[in-house]
Amino acid sequence: MAKEEKPLKKVCIICAKGSIEDVYATLVMANGAVMEGIEAKVFFTFFGLDAITKKQFKKLKTATVGNPAMRMPGGLPFPSLLGVLPGVEAGVSAMMKSQMEKLDIPPVDEFLDMIVAGGGEIYACRLAADMFKLEMKDFTEHVKGILTIGEFYELAGGDNTQIIFT
Repeated sequence: MAKEEKPLKKVCIICAKGSIEDVYATLVMANGAVMEGIEAKVFFTFFGLDAITKKQFKKLKTATVGNPAMRMPGGLPFPSLLGVLPGVEAGVSAMMKSQMEKLDIPPVDEFLDMIVAGGGEIYACRLAADMFKLEMKDFTEHVKGILTIGEFYELAGGDNTQIIFT
C-alpha cells in the first residue's frame, strides 16, 4: 500500500551563523520556498543576526579559519593557517562576493526584499537580541518582530511543516 505524499506547506528556517555562506544558504532556501508557493518563516539567532542588523548586513565575511570545506582556486584545499594572516579573510570574502555577482546573486538586502515581497516572514531571536543589546530599531525593515524560540515554534505549527537549521 503506497503512502500518500502530502506537499510541503511551510518551512521554518533558523540561521545561527553570520558567515556569507551560512546566511546565503538560508536566504536561498527561504526565497526558493516563497517562489514555490511554500510559506517561509526565517528566524535569525546568535551571529546570524548580522544578516538582519543594519550595521552588519553589508559586512558579512567568509569563514577562512576552521572551514574544512574551504578551497583555493583550482579546488586545492585551503590551508586554514592562511586564514589568520592579515587581509586573507577580506580577500577571500571579496572573491566570494565577486563570484556571486557574476552569477547575478543579489546582495543580502535585495534577497530579504524578495523573500518579504513573496510573503516570507523574517524574525530576530529575543535571547540573542537581548544578549547583543539589539532592539527593533537596530534591524532592517524586513524584520517583522523579535520572538522567543517558543513563539517561533508556535509559528512552525501545522501539517506539512519542516524546520531547517542552517
